Amino acid sequence: MTQHLAYIDFLPRLPLWLLAVFALIALIFLAYGVYQRARGIWWRALAAVILLGALGNPRLLREERKTRPDIAILAVDRSDSTGIADRAERIAAARVALEARAARLPALDLRVVEVPEAGQRGTALFSALGAALADVPRARLAGVIALTDGQVHDAPALLPFDAPFHVLLPGRAGEIDRRLRLVSAPGFGIVGQQVELRVVIEDLGAASSGNAGLIIRRDGGAPRREEIPIGREHAISVPIARGGPLVIELEAEPRAGEVSALNNRQVVTVNGVRDRLRVLLVSGEPHAGERAWRRLLKADPNVDLVHFTILRPPEKDDLTPLNELALIAFPVRELFQVKLREFDLIVFDRFTNRGLLPPAYMRNIADHVRAGGALLMSVGPEFAGPASLAFTPLSQVLPARPMGRGAGVEEGPFRPRISTLGARHPVTEALSGANSAASEASWGRWYRWLRGEARGGMAVMESPEGTPLLVLDRVGEGRVALLMSDHIWLWGRGHDGGGPQEELLRRIAHWLMRETTLEEEDLTARIDAGRMAIARRSLEAAPPPEVTITAPDGTRSTVRLEEAGGGRAIADVAARMPGVWQVGDGKRVAFAAAAVANPMEIADLRADGEKLRPLVQGRGAIRWLGQDAAPALPELRMVPPGREAAGAGWIGLRRNADHSVISISALPLLPPWLALLLLLGTVVLAWRQEGR
Repeated sequence: MTQHLAYIDFLPRLPLWLLAVFALIALIFLAYGVYQRARGIWWRALAAVILLGALGNPRLLREERKTRPDIAILAVDRSDSTGIADRAERIAAARVALEARAARLPALDLRVVEVPEAGQRGTALFSALGAALADVPRARLAGVIALTDGQVHDAPALLPFDAPFHVLLPGRAGEIDRRLRLVSAPGFGIVGQQVELRVVIEDLGAASSGNAGLIIRRDGGAPRREEIPIGREHAISVPIARGGPLVIELEAEPRAGEVSALNNRQVVTVNGVRDRLRVLLVSGEPHAGERAWRRLLKADPNVDLVHFTILRPPEKDDLTPLNELALIAFPVRELFQVKLREFDLIVFDRFTNRGLLPPAYMRNIADHVRAGGALLMSVGPEFAGPASLAFTPLSQVLPARPMGRGAGVEEGPFRPRISTLGARHPVTEALSGANSAASEASWGRWYRWLRGEARGGMAVMESPEGTPLLVLDRVGEGRVALLMSDHIWLWGRGHDGGGPQEELLRRIAHWLMRETTLEEEDLTARIDAGRMAIARRSLEAAPPPEVTITAPDGTRSTVRLEEAGGGRAIADVAARMPGVWQVGDGKRVAFAAAAVANPMEIADLRADGEKLRPLVQGRGAIRWLGQDAAPALPELRMVPPGREAAGAGWIGLRRNADHSVISISALPLLPPWLALLLLLGTVVLAWRQEGR
């Protein structure tokens, strides 16, 4: 838009201070002449004015200007909290109305910037404004209007621009919201003990007292209700009954009239871990690989190891003084009767009974396994001998036995093989260098194994003849592993290329101690970044089944798992709704916790402008859009700089009138020749007046 403007300007021929001195001297003389009533004094005054005017050099300037439109920023909040109730619809309607009104104002350019969801950073309104203002000249900024619910998490202490700032809030003043805040929660808990969660129920926007109901669910089970005081921390004890992740859902009963119940719920995942595991390792006949199990178990900081090597039977007594005896008698009664229940895992490494353990103690070990203990046996030729543990009451829990007394020991080089079942079992699945359908194992060779007769369990490794080499079994509540060779130590020494000795022994030990990631029949679900990863492991070779997914709101859907090899089947689905998700395959059920993607965004769900009030104070206004069918939008006005930017029923944007000068022309109003003529004329008239 082009404008033409004319105005008078001065370009003094002398410094202003000198002109001021001349004007003062002239004023003194004129005042004296008036006092003396001198004739011609007014002509002299006119001459002084003409002289001073000539020295001031007045000009008539004509400018041609191009006016630049003012720029206003409309920030539209699109964060998650604006999706509550009808806030998004009201903000969208207000945006359309403001754009229409701004279009009717002359010389105003309204720019819209959307404030997206910022994840864990909350609502980053001023970050979005900073990016939008980067290319806006401050001389043209008319103001900023924010369509938001007021839950802004990057508000600065001072407004980063000098212009009117208005906030339009969807809703009405005085909204209330109840929230459940998690004060503290442990990341893990010891199996068999309890963990303590600390929570507080708060009512925002209203004074509250008394109690409120709190619903507690574990792994989607039956709810438990507690009454807890409002506004005060409350401790909740939750027992850890098993290892692995435990999903705990806490929900505060909603309050009448609150904005939303979205922040009434908290979901916590606590990993159940076992306390330091006590392991009893009994080594029998000395052999080259005797220390393999000891090194493995000592390397685990969560294992308390008790290790005995039997070199002297109790019946041997050569009357050697005790202070000269290097070895001690085996504490049979203390270990296998008094303190047997304290051990989580018992390991027999090439142990031959030879009368050391009476049948009653063998039955104690078998009963301990059935009650939930674990037994691992690594055997050699002694297992086929007359003192074999296979011919004691312990045989009741062993998954295999030798072919016969003194028979079944095979000598000769061979490479262990993973069985068809072992290719799907987590203990032996995907071991480095294992055999496959297309190739043989690349492991180093062993030189001895025992022919065994499987009685049950799972043969996950086998000899060249297909006889069981590593058998895993569940007996009652406990577990048993039997390794029918004593040459696994060759892998650790790197013989013939070596093999995954440490990894295999670690998996066996952890499976025996019920490591959840090594369960052969398992279903898990894990949610991360709005996606749920479902994994099912099974020894069955059947095609993967469909799983049923139950969302936190009760909605059900089905998805078919895809085969991933090694007995695993997986699926990946969207899971954005916060709460506890349930996945079932008809036999097992898994739970996964989906936390709110932006916890800062739901900390306070009220539409409230208090966070922005210090920035608006003196620069704009906070207005409510109301809750009626049409938003109660204030009138939009342009106001001059320095004027109030808001009033009753209206909000204002600053009229900057920024412009650029296209051309300028100057016309002297008192050129020297004209000033000289006028000055001489007035002086002559004054002289003649005084001469009369």
